[in-house]
Amino acid sequence: MITMLGSPRRCCDGLTRRETLTAGALTALGGFGLPQMLQATEMGQVRPAKAKSVILLYLLGGAATQDMVDLKPEAPQETRGEFQPIPTNVPGIDVCEHLPKLSQWMHRMAIIRSVNHKAGCHNCLPSYTGWEVTPKDQHPYPTDPPSMGSVCEYLKQQRGPAAPGEFPDYMYLPCYLGWGQAFRRGGPYGGFLGKQYDALTTECQPFRDESVPAPIAGKPQTVLGKPELPNSVLQSDITIDRLSARRGLLQQIDAQLRRLDSRDNSGQFGKHQLRAFDILTSSRLKEAFDVTTEDPRTLDRYGRTLFGQSTLIGRRLVEEGVRFVNVTWDLFWDRIKIDYDAWDTHTNNFAILKENKLPTFDQTYSALMEDLEARGLLDETLVVVMSEMGRTPKINGRAGRDHWTYCYSVMLAGAGIRGGTVHGASDAQAAYVKDAPVSTSDICATIYECLGIDPEMRVNDRGGRPVEIAHGGRAVREVLA
Repeated sequence: MITMLGSPRRCCDGLTRRETLTAGALTALGGFGLPQMLQATEMGQVRPAKAKSVILLYLLGGAATQDMVDLKPEAPQETRGEFQPIPTNVPGIDVCEHLPKLSQWMHRMAIIRSVNHKAGCHNCLPSYTGWEVTPKDQHPYPTDPPSMGSVCEYLKQQRGPAAPGEFPDYMYLPCYLGWGQAFRRGGPYGGFLGKQYDALTTECQPFRDESVPAPIAGKPQTVLGKPELPNSVLQSDITIDRLSARRGLLQQIDAQLRRLDSRDNSGQFGKHQLRAFDILTSSRLKEAFDVTTEDPRTLDRYGRTLFGQSTLIGRRLVEEGVRFVNVTWDLFWDRIKIDYDAWDTHTNNFAILKENKLPTFDQTYSALMEDLEARGLLDETLVVVMSEMGRTPKINGRAGRDHWTYCYSVMLAGAGIRGGTVHGASDAQAAYVKDAPVSTSDICATIYECLGIDPEMRVNDRGGRPVEIAHGGRAVREVLA
């Protein structure tokens, strides 16, 4: 008798992973032998996938979702805000008047209005990993749990070595999280799985329109630019032949080091080197980032902003088969003084949203959805919009909203999602959850479910302890197709 470890709850195929099976009975699974069953369980592929890829649009700073997709027009003046709701193309569901293009995609969208956590403000770990523990600071640590994208990259690498020029399964645009504030934020990394499962992260050189007044707090400017592959140009004295020779030498050195060091992380450095070589020599990857080949009208539809062009490239990466693409709307101030606030609107929340954030987001989001649908990709691509937190129900003395983690919204659309759905509810002032609370681990579990990855799959931490990748989260089945 063989006992399959895992949760006692039933999978979609009706079997339990703790069910005691005889070896002979395994053939009843359509020719699935024991090695194949164990491999499928190990790789998290125990259920069908609705989504081949995910595009995560991450609004850093904490978007005021009560001024976007959960308006409270009947609330007291000090909480309801300045914006009016407009109907979407799904009767009974309203969104903000400054999201008219998004409103026409409600039939493919689900809004979860009851997301909450208590793991601290500006803590990105919960949203990327589902781990709702307050960290000592906001920096990444090797003991952190892996992000959703890193789990995708882990599963890819477990299947075997990548072919030359093959794209990674996890790509992060336009810069590492927090670059614009000159420090690295924790969350979107491989954590205890290892750095070899970090995203391939692009770089950028943001700039602003110099013909308009310089930005100040409460009056940001639009961030222009586009993401670039790191180290994607060979130095003038390095030919492809010389590069290949260096790669061969490094592989020999790494082989010798592995003989001397049998630790689990002995091959991490080599994997980073191999990926760097692939970037330098992959014409397909470079072409995916070359937006000059796009119709100028497409660039205009997405918006010639850093966020717009990053999202356009994200769509191109999905077309190339990348499984998890993250596009962050970062805060650019400490390093390059362009956007003081991003979505962290302590001052002039409504003016910033009306004049800067919402029109740009609405334009880019709608262009992405249009393109995915026109290219037949929306049925196999999950589009997620989230922040690390929300904003206070009460408007402060600077016409802004402060940090709030107790209730906010997340939007999902496309593959695996039951369109025209609203799940959960906030109270009359969008302050606390009124109905059907959803944790960040539940959001992560829902994304894993769409990807066909078992949210209860376990990976070992640095101490060898098995840890569920969704940290106990359960998929929000009410929004799943």
